[in-house]
Amino acid sequence: MPRSSSGSPPEKADLANVRFTEVTRQTRADFEGLFEAQGGPKYCWCMAWRPLPGRREHVQHAELKRAMMALVEAGTPVGILAQIDGKTVGWCSVAPRQTYRKLTSQQDDDETGIWSIVCFYVPRALRGGGLAAALLLDAAIDHAFAKGAGVIEAYPVDEASPSYRFMGFRDMFIARGFHEVGMAGSRRHVMRLER
Repeated sequence: MPRSSSGSPPEKADLANVRFTEVTRQTRADFEGLFEAQGGPKYCWCMAWRPLPGRREHVQHAELKRAMMALVEAGTPVGILAQIDGKTVGWCSVAPRQTYRKLTSQQDDDETGIWSIVCFYVPRALRGGGLAAALLLDAAIDHAFAKGAGVIEAYPVDEASPSYRFMGFRDMFIARGFHEVGMAGSRRHVMRLER
């Protein structure tokens, strides 16, 4: 978790100084540091929606990390990081849809040029300040389109949802021009933004 010069957690992130970077071999250590920090999502390594060999329920945390790092090492797009003053303070999983396992039962795998946004992570001390909605989502949209996406798909939930909150909230996608094209299960809205 980022700390101020006094060593205490910051009350709010200075969003004017946020920069975004793609997770690559060169930025892998920043990604690992965010996930392995206290309270970080090292239990999943953002592999919940990515293919894994074997049975998912028996995969240990270390195996999930190895699988994610293998994707990074292979040059597979996995997402972007938010950084403030050199400290990594957020993550968004944004990548070509074909790099994920099936995200909806209606998914047409013949469609091309689709990128999916499936996860946001901001350390607890920085939540509620707009980092996920105002910046990570905007940066993920810009990143996907810059990498050649023709369509960006997301799977958010309503704010009152008791689960899948890491996929973002429906309203923040609507505010950025996404439109709903269906449901994935009973909670996840399938939303799209075309270039």
